[in-house]
Amino acid sequence: MQIGFDVGATKIESVVLKDNGEETNRSRRDCPKDYNQIIQSIKEIVTNIENEFKQTLPVGVCHPGVHSPQTGLVKNAPNCIWIEKKPFQTNLREALGREIFCENDANCFALSEAIDGAGKHYKIVYGIILGSGAGGGLVIDKQIVTGPNGVAGEWGHNQLPYMAAKKEELQTSSLREAEIESFISGLGLAKKFNKKYGKNLKTSEIFKLYRQHDLDADKMIDEFKVNLAMSLATIINILDPDAFVFGGGVTNEIDFFDEIENLVKKYVIGKEYEGVFLKPKFGDASGVRGAARLGRTSSY
Repeated sequence: MQIGFDVGATKIESVVLKDNGEETNRSRRDCPKDYNQIIQSIKEIVTNIENEFKQTLPVGVCHPGVHSPQTGLVKNAPNCIWIEKKPFQTNLREALGREIFCENDANCFALSEAIDGAGKHYKIVYGIILGSGAGGGLVIDKQIVTGPNGVAGEWGHNQLPYMAAKKEELQTSSLREAEIESFISGLGLAKKFNKKYGKNLKTSEIFKLYRQHDLDADKMIDEFKVNLAMSLATIINILDPDAFVFGGGVTNEIDFFDEIENLVKKYVIGKEYEGVFLKPKFGDASGVRGAARLGRTSSY
C-alpha cells in the first residue's frame, strides 16, 4: 500500500492505494494558504493513516510545478504560490523523517492513466490537463519522463503556433500572453471571450452558450478547436504518442474530440495520425492515484 497526496491551489486530497489498485481512506480538506501549514497538514494525515494501518507506508505527492533539479526549489507553480520557490520535497522529508516522492500533477495524472487507466494498453501516453491552465505529462513504457530540467511535457507554455497566432491577429510583446495556455485553458478562453464581446462569463457558461448555438460562442469555440488542434500537432510531430488522455474541467465540456482529431490530421506532418484521444478512466482522481504510485518499486 502507498499514500498519495494531491496538493492544489484549493485542496489537499489524499488516498491509500492498495497493491491491486483499489482505493481506500480517501479524504479531502482545504489547502492552507500558508506553506508551513501545508507541511503540517500532510504530516497529520500521514500520521492518522499509519496509526490506522499500524505500519509505515511510502508517500508520494503531486503538485503544480516541478522541483528544479538545479536548486531543489519548486518552480512554475503560479496557481499554488504558497509552495513556489520553496524546498517542498526536502521539507516534507524532514517533517516525516523519510524519503518522500514529489512530482508534477500532470505527470502523475499521465502515470495513473498509463498504468491502469484509459491508456494502459499504449506505449507512449501523453496526459493533457485542460483546466484553469494547460499542462501535460509524458509517460513512456509506464515511466514518467521529466528531462534534465524537470519540464518535459509542459506544452502549454510553448508559444502558440505561428499560423494560429496570425489567425488570432496576436500583437503583444508579452511571451506569457502568446503561450498556448493563454488560448486553450479555461481562464485563457474566458478572458479572450469576455474581452472580445464585453461580457463576464465563466468558461462553463461559454460552452453552454456554444451548445445553445449562440453565434459569438460558436465562433469562439471554433477558434478554440483550431488552436487546440494546431498545438496538439506540434506534440505529435515531435513525440508521436500512441494515446492522448485528456483531463481537467475544460475537457469535461468538450464533446467534439472527433472534430479535433480530424483537424489534427490537417496540421500534422504527412496528414496522418493513428493515435487515439481518450477521456481518463479515473477522472480527477488520477493525479492522487499517480502520486501514490511514485512510492512503488515497480509501477506495474
